[in-house]
Amino acid sequence: MQRRCFAGALLALAALPPAAGAQPLSTKPLRIVVPFGPGGVADLTVRSVAQKMTELMGGQPIIVENKPGAGGVVAAEQVAHAAPDGLTLLLMSNANAVAEGLFKSLPYSAVRDFAPVSTLGYFDLAVLVAADSPIRSLPELVAQTRARPGRLNIGTISIGSTQYLAAELFKSTLGIDVQIVPFNGSPAVVNALRGKQVDAAVEILAPVLPQVSGKALRALAVMGGQRAPELPGVPTVAESSAAAKGFQVASWNALAAPAGTPPATIARLNQAAQAALAAPEVRQRLRSLGVEARGSTPEQQATLLAGEIRRWGAVIERAGIPRQ
Repeated sequence: MQRRCFAGALLALAALPPAAGAQPLSTKPLRIVVPFGPGGVADLTVRSVAQKMTELMGGQPIIVENKPGAGGVVAAEQVAHAAPDGLTLLLMSNANAVAEGLFKSLPYSAVRDFAPVSTLGYFDLAVLVAADSPIRSLPELVAQTRARPGRLNIGTISIGSTQYLAAELFKSTLGIDVQIVPFNGSPAVVNALRGKQVDAAVEILAPVLPQVSGKALRALAVMGGQRAPELPGVPTVAESSAAAKGFQVASWNALAAPAGTPPATIARLNQAAQAALAAPEVRQRLRSLGVEARGSTPEQQATLLAGEIRRWGAVIERAGIPRQ
């Protein structure tokens, strides 16, 4: 399936009409609002794609604007209320799907107030332990939870984050009795893991990969549908336990425009995004960040978002996380 997506993207690159490569959408810059701070995986991903899109859209200036805060609500609200002219886009992620179930009310609807453009990439989450932990595999971790119910701790970043909810889904899928302990950031999670304050952790793989490669941490499993190319010897959660058959969690990001953006504009943005993602240098750059470059049609992105809203809403309800 991934090969088909890549082939489709290559066709999009080849088929990009001369007019699209010669004329920008407007004399005004195109702005992509990112609900995360600069320098993170999502920010670096969108900057890599935007640079290539500029080349493919006749030098169309693209400005990446970082607006972190409030679980992505600030950035999303700004784009939802922007003019539907294709010149203001949101870097959407599964955080937008989570927010639908996490907040009592939002000043926008992730489904109704945005027009999907294309997914950009997916990145792995991993179940980790300290390198000197006696737990050396996921079955051993599960066995420890059976032997000591309620005694083991899994660290993640804050309640409501993708990592926290992935840990909750992992816990309920395998039917294990563990405590999930939230911290205020990934460095705090890693420090707690290495300092034996928690027994295991769930974290996005890319930021901790250097510590895994440097033998400070050990990855027991990745949460996606296939093994991470960077860690081919590390199994998936689904491979590691019969109880987790079909388990698949990955973080993702995408581009979305305000609802009401003309279909022709969406089509042109989609074509440019997919062509950018097909460029070898962009794919290599994203892979170096631990991101699998993968575009989509707007319809596929809409289906993904709706499915993620349902899934994480159910996890939030089952875990008894109060709405904020």
